[in-house]
Amino acid sequence: MSSIRFPEDHPLRGQVALVTGGSRGIGKAVAMKLAQLGASISICARDSQTLRATADQLLVIPANVFCQPADVTNPSEIAALVQATEKHLGPITLLVNNVGIGNPGFGPVQEKSADDWDRVLDTNLKSAFLVSRAVAPLMIQRRRGDIINISSLAGKNTFAGGALYCASKWGLQGLTGCMAEDLRQFGIRVSVICPGSVATEFSGRGPKDPSKVLTPEDVAHAVAMLALQGPQSFISEVHLRPVAKP
Repeated sequence: MSSIRFPEDHPLRGQVALVTGGSRGIGKAVAMKLAQLGASISICARDSQTLRATADQLLVIPANVFCQPADVTNPSEIAALVQATEKHLGPITLLVNNVGIGNPGFGPVQEKSADDWDRVLDTNLKSAFLVSRAVAPLMIQRRRGDIINISSLAGKNTFAGGALYCASKWGLQGLTGCMAEDLRQFGIRVSVICPGSVATEFSGRGPKDPSKVLTPEDVAHAVAMLALQGPQSFISEVHLRPVAKP
């Protein structure tokens, strides 16, 4: 880890952010935004080549960066990731649970398999539980921290063909709310961001009009807003929609 000096106007200077699924899409945009604000960044993903390419882009900002391939549905890989992040960058003060998939979560419920269910729920919901469970005790010791879960407006609404995906996101809403109550006594804030459709490589329900969807940078802006909120309160839930109605 190299020592980087930031100007005093970098408000997240001294903070360490772990962003899951940080190699592309929303996760990449979040990592870039937090790095621009002065945070040290740890990113993980399964694709080591894409992960390394994103880490190289973060170094140009410049930022203190650590990356490690990891399957965030695997507790042992999560433990190794958290330990390595704190070794290279310092105590994790901000966790962004961003990992998520669409397919095989879309389609009539009667056509979905148990394997489809496991893949979607493990990725979109179980991973947030497992990574938060690994990081929260460390934040409790320090009596500070922010956990931000990236959900979806599909966690607030239902639609035909969305049973598995909606189940995972509704579950994430419930997990976030309960975590917030469990952890607020230790000075830890837990929030959820619910974006509408975002223009990424995410495999969703079909192509969208680019002028009527969000960008990854829109979601990153919301994450930054939560990371910069005042110390005496916390924004528990953010709904994010494009200005132009789809």
